[in-house]
Formats: sequence, C-alpha cells, structure tokens
Amino acid sequence: MTENNTKYFTTGEFAKLCKVNKQTLFYYDQIGILSPIRKNEKGYRYYSFHQLELFAVIALLKDLGMSLDEIKQYTQNKSPEKMLKIMYEQQEKILEERRRLEMKVNMIEGQIQSLNEATKLDFQQIRVERLPKQTLYLSNNIENASDQEFVEAFHNFLVELSDAYLDTGYPIGTITSRENALKGDFTNYSYLYNKQLEPKIDHSFFQTVDGDFLVGYHIGEYQHVGQTYQKLLQEMDRRHLEIGEYILEEYVYEAAVKNREEEYVLKIMIHVENKE
Repeated sequence: MTENNTKYFTTGEFAKLCKVNKQTLFYYDQIGILSPIRKNEKGYRYYSFHQLELFAVIALLKDLGMSLDEIKQYTQNKSPEKMLKIMYEQQEKILEERRRLEMKVNMIEGQIQSLNEATKLDFQQIRVERLPKQTLYLSNNIENASDQEFVEAFHNFLVELSDAYLDTGYPIGTITSRENALKGDFTNYSYLYNKQLEPKIDHSFFQTVDGDFLVGYHIGEYQHVGQTYQKLLQEMDRRHLEIGEYILEEYVYEAAVKNREEEYVLKIMIHVENKE
C-alpha cells in the first residue's frame, strides 16, 4: 500500500521480506518488541520500510543470544548510545566465540597431524634425530610434586590452555631436567608443555634447543617406563653420547585412540651431546 508517497507493507509482505512467518510478527507485536506502524479500521496491519532495519537488529540480537525481554527493553527505549553499547557488547561476544572456534580448529588440525605422523613411525627403533627448535607453552614448575599436586597442576594447565585459547591439539608433554635425569629420576618432571605452532605475542613461551635427540618409544603401562629408559641409556653409551639439557616425553597413542593401556605408546626424546 502506498499513501502520501510512502510505501507500506502488509503483514504477509513484511514477513516475506524478513524471512519469517506472519505468526512471528503477530507475536512480536503482542509482546511489544515490534508493532505495525499502522492499523486501519478493518484491523489490517502495515509496516514501513524503515522497520526493516529494526527487524534486522532484533533478529541479530536474538541470534546472538539476547532474550526477547532484553530486546524489548531496548526497542521500547531506543537511543544511539544504547545501540552503540549493545553493539560493542555483542562484538566482544562474537570475537570471544571466534577465538574459541579457532582454537577448536587448531586442536583438530593438531590431532590430524599427530596421528598421520604416528602411522609412519617404527616404535621398535631407537635413533638419533636432529630436531629443530620448537615453541612450547609451559606449566608452572612441578618438580618434586606429590601425586595430588601433579593432578592439580595438570588440571590447572588444561584450564589455562583453554582459557587462553592456547590448546593446539598436540599431546600434553613433560620435561625432565638434566639434573633429575642424571640421578635416574626420569619421572620427576619439571614442567608440562603444549607445542605451539603460532605463538601469541602476549604470552611467554619456551624455545627448545636445535640439536640432536635420542628418540625411542615406550609401549605399555607407564609403571614399566624405567625398563625403556635403561635401553635408551645403553644405546647412548654405545653411541658415546651423554644426556644434554633435558628429556621430553609425549604420548603418541593413549586413551583417546587405544582401549588398553598395554597399547599406549610414549615418545621419549633425550637431548644428547657427544661425550668429551
């Protein structure tokens, strides 16, 4: 309908433009969110072109999780300042959601890469590899932690990774210092770590050395890892190598992909140097 050079839309036309059904418009009118700009003596409802923008805002806010009551409070007391405040708040929510989704994508990509690499490994082989520098995000120091303290530190580290959007999907690994390794205390870890491919500038990270590592694998229950370390130490002696700065451990296969602990595979990477 056109009146005084102004175009008005019937409820059906306006609903079609807004991609909703007429019942939605009836309900919005009933609860006071969006009412027709005109109603004639026969009860026909008409909406104006300018109300399309208002409906778009209502739909956006609803899609972003605002309740109809919250939206009603705004539509009944509109102002540029209130709209700007709402837009800033919703922008931050969207950015937060985007960061969360980006972390999930990184986690999936990390899992895919780790599992694809695992299919190419020979778990019976012990070899020396030249490993490039890696960027690791570290937990607080956990050296000499009790079992309960270790569990708490592990939980806190997972929460920290999640809250800071740093979980890359790569295995949570451990670092054992040279000092503890030389004492044979291989399971007295200094830190937990998570590998980072694209470090964020507002966080502190640890860079591993670019050097040689003796790499081997422990298959089965972790309580027997000492036997694997004995084999690795024997291989080091055979190659006239000694422990360098630290040892890295991370699982290749664990509970997420294996049903039995006897099938778990732990990758052990010992930084090594030539004996003088």
